[in-house]
Amino acid sequence: MTSASAPAPAPIAPAAPVAASANPAFAKVASDERVARAAAGVSARGMTAEIVADGAAAKARVLALLPSGATVFTSQSDTLTTIGLAAEINDSGRFDAIRPKIMKLDRVTQRREIKKLAATPDFVVGSAAAVTEDGEIMVASGSGSQIGHFTYEADKVILVIGAQKIVRDAAEGLRRIEEYSLPLESERMQKLYGRPSSLNKILTIRRDNPPDRTTVIFVKERLGY
Repeated sequence: MTSASAPAPAPIAPAAPVAASANPAFAKVASDERVARAAAGVSARGMTAEIVADGAAAKARVLALLPSGATVFTSQSDTLTTIGLAAEINDSGRFDAIRPKIMKLDRVTQRREIKKLAATPDFVVGSAAAVTEDGEIMVASGSGSQIGHFTYEADKVILVIGAQKIVRDAAEGLRRIEEYSLPLESERMQKLYGRPSSLNKILTIRRDNPPDRTTVIFVKERLGY
């Protein structure tokens, strides 16, 4: 229960409209049955799967999983931004947040310092571009900066994934990345930096080791892209 003196929680931003260049078929939220099937597939591959109703519930669940003072790296993610999770982790002072430290460094002259600072967090929090119905997780990246964290470097991985990202198989997952995620990310990059994004690296997580290192939180609404 929130006390009368406590600040009101930040509102969750609505899902962004689908860009004209993106295939709208990949914006459709999966049925509860498909979400449950994907969650079961993820669990069978050595990861922990949870299902929540909406972005607010996802944010609350992630914050419950992060110990106070933990070293946390937030990967660049429209999902985390939309639900206010990136800001809460990086700006609240509750955690030893890595991204604010990185943002103070020069990406050209201090590149090695940035890589060292981000190398081994207690937790990495991010998202993915697609999850197959049998539990394979697909991550797309231009730089590859989050891929090392997801595969090995971080002690714990937490992924928040909107239900529109569930696909039949890896082939459809690749189509989703190329026809939906990439156009939307390119649109964002064009607005911010005057240049499009590029799809340079794709990670497929088929199983994690040690088991339960990764927690996947499925959200039964459209979040991110």
